[in-house]
Amino acid sequence: MAIIPELKTRQVQTLNELSKRKVVEHNSLITSIAKMDKTPLKMFELAVSLIDTENPPEDHTVYLSKREMFAFFNVDDSNKHSRFKEAIEKMQKQAFFQIKKEHDKGFKFVSIVPIPYVEWTDYNDEVKIEFHREIMPYLINLKTNFTQHALSDIAELNSKYAIILYRWLSMNYNQYDHYSVKGGRREKQVESYRNPTISMQDLRQITDTVDEYKRFYNFEKWVLKEPLSEITNHTTLNVTYEKIKKGRSIDSIVFHITKKQVADDGSYKLDDPAYIDDKISQEESEEKLVYQAMKSPYTKLLMERFLLSYIDLTDTAILSGLQKNVYPLYDELKELRGLNGVKEHLAYIRDKQDDYSKKNISKYLKKSIEQYLPIVKRQDIDHE
Repeated sequence: MAIIPELKTRQVQTLNELSKRKVVEHNSLITSIAKMDKTPLKMFELAVSLIDTENPPEDHTVYLSKREMFAFFNVDDSNKHSRFKEAIEKMQKQAFFQIKKEHDKGFKFVSIVPIPYVEWTDYNDEVKIEFHREIMPYLINLKTNFTQHALSDIAELNSKYAIILYRWLSMNYNQYDHYSVKGGRREKQVESYRNPTISMQDLRQITDTVDEYKRFYNFEKWVLKEPLSEITNHTTLNVTYEKIKKGRSIDSIVFHITKKQVADDGSYKLDDPAYIDDKISQEESEEKLVYQAMKSPYTKLLMERFLLSYIDLTDTAILSGLQKNVYPLYDELKELRGLNGVKEHLAYIRDKQDDYSKKNISKYLKKSIEQYLPIVKRQDIDHE
């Protein structure tokens, strides 16, 4: 029985190692049609993460640890070796990418079996994986039009459609991340990268569902709702979508992507939904709140009663917090007691202020008015 915790510990250590790895692919490969189910697709992503893009293998070969692979697929049962063999056979017999390339006045379509050769033994941990020579240009020497994403995100996805959508969404959001910092694109175009639109025809093509889920209800459930729920729950992306109609039918889908903040412990933390999701909009929103706070008569009252200092006026977090969370409550008090009522409240809490509240002035003012307003409202009801 003691061996089980030891196996679990090794598996956790291996997963920690895998979490540091990245998958880098050309965008043409991401927008291609993956003619395979989730297992070959995940195994391909795992193998790609082993490629050193700075020093690509000349023989197109990488070496994968079985221990890593079993940890990646979260397999720890007694049948794992036979399941591994079945997955390899399926990948080589069924899996291929159909890539669309510009050619003369139109397009040509190329089908590539990505991993035609795999070699392993039953007594060694090492698995030799050889990529097809035609797939390598999409994996190495990538200077432009490529996407990088975390291997650990792919590990958590359990449907083919979730993996395909995650790769496509990452491709778009990475461009938003790049151009919003580096410039080189119009604002409208930059915004389109984090709110990408795809026609139903193209969406069915990249998900390989042209002949499946003919009813949109089924398509939405299996190709959109459940995969996007997986992506939002298990990856660094938070995704919602809208259906765009043309006449009576759904013509296209608009996705809305935000990035989760990664905490020190590796967990994900969504941006506060009370604020605007992306950095740029958040900054613009904060600037607006700061401007309104500076113009507010309440700021002047706080200054006159020494509840705010001149140093506080240089702190955008304090000003935006007051305008957003405190001043609306002062408006309520003003309606009930007039401006003198607000002044009396501020005079009272000024006398109660201590060193702690001075350091946390926004929190102190918010808590004070939140406690006082219900008392005023009860007094009015009793009076009536």
